[in-house]
Amino acid sequence: MVGLLYLPRLYVYHNDTENLSEMDNTFLVMEYRLLNYIMTPALVVTYLLGLILLYDNTYYLSENYFLIKLLLVFCLTLFHYYLYILYKDFKKGYRFKNTKFYRIINEIPTLLMIFIILLIIVKPNLQII
Repeated sequence: MVGLLYLPRLYVYHNDTENLSEMDNTFLVMEYRLLNYIMTPALVVTYLLGLILLYDNTYYLSENYFLIKLLLVFCLTLFHYYLYILYKDFKKGYRFKNTKFYRIINEIPTLLMIFIILLIIVKPNLQII
């Protein structure tokens, strides 16, 4: 989760650097290591452990709040892959988006995390018709 919060912040600063500069290369190394050494392995481990827990507690699949939480976790996974696409753009030297865009997407995982935690704590009795 920390990687999802930190990587867009790196993109904010990276977007302000000049392409092929020393600072650009430094950001590329930082982003590569964060994505490939921390975030992606953590994603795999999280899904494996989540599947193990779900196997032991299959009754959660009948709870609507849990299904919504799973949907939000899947959205975080899609966001993770979108961040990887943005990394590839930086690596190619593309700077199509402005810094404000990266500042805005920096808030997406925070909002999703808040909703997920609220669903876990409150466990609302959601009745879907």
